[in-house]
Amino acid sequence: MNAPAGTAMPPAVQLKTRKPTGIVPWPLLLIEGEEGAGKTYSAAQFSSSDRIGQMYWIDLDEGSADEYAAIEGANYLIIEHDGTYRDILEQVEAVHAEARRAAAAGEPPVVLTIDSGSALWRMLTNWTYERGRRTRKNRALLQEDPDAAFDIGRNLWNDATERWNRIIYLLRTLPGIAIVLARGKQVSATDDNGQPIQNKSEWKVSAQKDLGFDSSCWVRMKRNTDPQVIKVRSLRMRVERNKPLPLRDFTIEDLVFNKLGCSVESQPRIMPALVGDLVQPWLARIAGLTDKKLLEALWRAVPDPVNRLSHDEILTIRAAAEQRAAELDSPRREMGEGPLSDADKLRAAAQRKADEQDADAEQ
Repeated sequence: MNAPAGTAMPPAVQLKTRKPTGIVPWPLLLIEGEEGAGKTYSAAQFSSSDRIGQMYWIDLDEGSADEYAAIEGANYLIIEHDGTYRDILEQVEAVHAEARRAAAAGEPPVVLTIDSGSALWRMLTNWTYERGRRTRKNRALLQEDPDAAFDIGRNLWNDATERWNRIIYLLRTLPGIAIVLARGKQVSATDDNGQPIQNKSEWKVSAQKDLGFDSSCWVRMKRNTDPQVIKVRSLRMRVERNKPLPLRDFTIEDLVFNKLGCSVESQPRIMPALVGDLVQPWLARIAGLTDKKLLEALWRAVPDPVNRLSHDEILTIRAAAEQRAAELDSPRREMGEGPLSDADKLRAAAQRKADEQDADAEQ
């Protein structure tokens, strides 16, 4: 169709393509299984390999990191954290940045071991249950019966899964080797309603349910059998349906560099984070601002075409900035003081106006 006279045609969208590299990417290894099967030992042993760079170790409620350093040749650094999700996430981000630096410098790959993914998901599960207990509906229910069963909203589980996925995304895109250890065991099978199925059992990995899908290579370890590859995303190895691939004389070094074919030329999987819109990063920035002038500058900058925001996204971001500014105008009281009254808000506004006039007079 021809545009009406005098109407500017929108710029044509350019096709963005590239040739596939054929390079084997660095893996995200899931190593799960029974206690005492050698999961932690295999990871610590891998740290002695001369084909890797620095290994970093995040010990989450397992307590094995110091002891396993006694393995001959073991060479890893324990990452210290305060047990909070925020601190753990920030440390994973720091390792991701260091791995990116090492890869750019042509150094051997950085390795990150998390022991264990089971403990990480258990922490997020406990956080979800505690939040569920604090809802208005459940508080009232538990006041009447402290042992009553209560429902946890889907939104709370979604928050836990989102936190889990932030860390998994960093592991999947790590410019190095990521290893997640997890517990696994045979348990009673359950139906879709969570009820046990009589005389039927299944193997259960104690972690978020998508960990097996997210990993590029999934190894199961049992005490009395050879380790088995349950799933692998590779052209060099193949696991037949319902026929796990046994690994004799298993080592992580052999798996990564010989069987999977990784090398110094390997690169992280190229996977841009999938987002429904461009709003979320802006909302995170707004939530962290405490200066109204910066909020105002952000509010004005949002419509800039370089931001590639739709009309609705601009309105959403600006509304969030305005709400944040209102929160700064009416800050929450100290614990126990109760909500601000209208008189308190007027006094606060008058005080801010007086402070601004004093500042202008001093200039």
